[in-house]
Amino acid sequence: MPVNANEETVPADADADTGAGAGPEDGAALPVNELFYSLQGEGKLAGMPTVFVRTSGCNLRCWFCDSYHTSWEPTHAWMDLDSIVEEVEGHDADHVVLTGGEPMMHEASVELLDRLGERGYHTTVETNGTIHRDTHIDLASISPKLQSSTPTPERDPNGDGDWAERHEERRIDMDALARLVDDYECQLKFVVTGPEDMAEITDLVERVRDATGTRVPDSDVLLMPEGVTREDLEETRTTVAELAMDHGYRYTPRLHVDLWNDAPGT
Repeated sequence: MPVNANEETVPADADADTGAGAGPEDGAALPVNELFYSLQGEGKLAGMPTVFVRTSGCNLRCWFCDSYHTSWEPTHAWMDLDSIVEEVEGHDADHVVLTGGEPMMHEASVELLDRLGERGYHTTVETNGTIHRDTHIDLASISPKLQSSTPTPERDPNGDGDWAERHEERRIDMDALARLVDDYECQLKFVVTGPEDMAEITDLVERVRDATGTRVPDSDVLLMPEGVTREDLEETRTTVAELAMDHGYRYTPRLHVDLWNDAPGT
């Protein structure tokens, strides 16, 4: 069982928009929600032994967020970059995933990724595609958020509806999305709640293709079932797999959920 390496997370002094809180003045640190060693559970590299660095803070609020304690109720401990790199080097893995929340919110993510690249690590960044940074990224795992992700009043975990309008306005930034696709090897990974998402996915993929100079083959478009527990996935995985077959896209599992359910640090 993978073990969470950062056991001293503390409540964030959260900003109303980002949930990131105020950090050290020199900026050479990140709000780390958890740092752990596991298997990559999603995407092209599913099954690879990987070190995960999960930052806290997000500029969006998906109602089904599977990292609730990085967005809706952000918690973290501030870790300087030297400590993060030292933790990463303590694990037997060549792959590192920087995830969140939205890790590209943080300027220190650029330096961390550059340091990891200099040390020969393969770096994947899990991002919602709304922020572009110039840094070392071997795989940009871009998960554009669909309309079905918006926390409408009946699906708002906080029950106050404050985030619906902000989330809807911010969830797609085509300029940032196109730059990420043009600058890095990428995969477009969509969380699918049901067949009703497919028209929007197809339209968005075509918009990306029109906005970029980079070929985006169907094999780089991944459909992933929504669900954070095995029980959730039992209800969605077959439908999403069949949708991938029908549209010629790639299906991606949530391997970590299959193996460890919703345990933290996986």
